Amino acid sequence: MSYAICVPGSSSWEVIFDQTRRQAEIAELEEKAAQPTLWDDPAAAQVVLQRMSQAKESLAPFVALSARVDDLEVMLELLAEEADSESEDLKAAVEEAADIRVVMDQIELETLLSGEHDSHDCIVEIKAGAGGTDACDWVTMLREMYLKWAFLRGFKCDVIDEAEADVAGLKNTTFVMKGRNAYGYMRSERGVHRLVRISPFDAAKRRQTSFASVDVLPDLGEEIKVDINPDDLRIDYYRSSGAGGQHVNKTDSAVRITHLPTGLVVTCQNERSQHKNKAMAMQVLQARLLDREEQENLAKLAALRGEGKANEWGNQDRSYVFQPYTMVKDHRTNCETGDVIGVMNGNLDPFMQAYLQWMQTRKQEAEA
Repeated sequence: MSYAICVPGSSSWEVIFDQTRRQAEIAELEEKAAQPTLWDDPAAAQVVLQRMSQAKESLAPFVALSARVDDLEVMLELLAEEADSESEDLKAAVEEAADIRVVMDQIELETLLSGEHDSHDCIVEIKAGAGGTDACDWVTMLREMYLKWAFLRGFKCDVIDEAEADVAGLKNTTFVMKGRNAYGYMRSERGVHRLVRISPFDAAKRRQTSFASVDVLPDLGEEIKVDINPDDLRIDYYRSSGAGGQHVNKTDSAVRITHLPTGLVVTCQNERSQHKNKAMAMQVLQARLLDREEQENLAKLAALRGEGKANEWGNQDRSYVFQPYTMVKDHRTNCETGDVIGVMNGNLDPFMQAYLQWMQTRKQEAEA
């Protein structure tokens, strides 16, 4: 007797996952790690070891799933000799095949995270746009949404700079998100986010539309190779304005770095140490300069950043509607849901998956 249970073929699975390339990458990194001169440059050594760890970590799910597929195929061969179509073993095989498909879909999604910087941590910047106090409150809401998503993923987030608004909320916030493929997932969030709700700051309880822009940069750490002339920098030290205790508020530990040729300004005030704040600000500045350089290359512009838009009406990439109905819709991918509360609680995976698939389709169309 035979059973119509769909078992993913190992050959097609290997093509999807590109096992050969991943194993070759691991072998190359292991060869570099074995070099006796590896620790002559400690920073470069750390990069090699980190990349090797990430490569092995990315291969592990494939190895585990391949073993499950092999075991399932053996089970089906044994079941084919039985006549009992209601056996518990058959039910277990059906459940295992369904579970394998779910896991495979998730891993296939991660294969879309193959961009140049996708595996890295990321720097997230959220800024208030049109909408006054509601826009500043919207910045706080978006920050909490991303922190909740990161928590569900087991990622770590460190806020490095924030500016409080006059009435409520934040004018802007910047934080680093650390975790495997953090940038690959979060790049789907880059753009203008629109909020529609009954304003809690309007005595007449009128519906208000407000905007916030989200920018996401890859945090490349020691891998960044952007030469910065010290003469092009103006560095200011000042007292932190936010909460942080007596030490933070009574010493000039906060740092503001201005890159004079481009006008880029980066601030950091979360650390107690002026030295640590300066190091983090320089890291963010280098990431922003690298992103700026890549924008000049039109081929990478669409893949890494997308078109720049004003942070206001008509330019939104995603809308969040709380009244008169509930809906979250991404205008690039047409992915939408009525569960706006679930999204605000961190359920962003459907939007991220739709974005990655949309980008993959655009890439394939461009190459055709």
